[in-house]
Amino acid sequence: MNTIQKKVWPEYFQEILDGKKTFELRLNDFEVNEGDTLVLKEWDPKTECYTGRELKRTVGYVGRWHLNDLTVFWSQKDIEEKGIQVISLKE
Repeated sequence: MNTIQKKVWPEYFQEILDGKKTFELRLNDFEVNEGDTLVLKEWDPKTECYTGRELKRTVGYVGRWHLNDLTVFWSQKDIEEKGIQVISLKE
């Protein structure tokens, strides 16, 4: 299992801390797998500094796609016009 550190903007950090945001949407530019630990460090893009707050979460499901993979479900035009949403599921 690996530990990975990532920046998170304040508004998203707070939503994760409050338990409202239970997912991360990230560019697939690093290796992450189920069971890894994600250390999320609050980063203020206005000051370009870390705030000092951080939290740790264990990685669950990891899905990886390229935009072209999604055209199996929706047209490229629809994706470009409407965007994509990620939905967190709870019991």
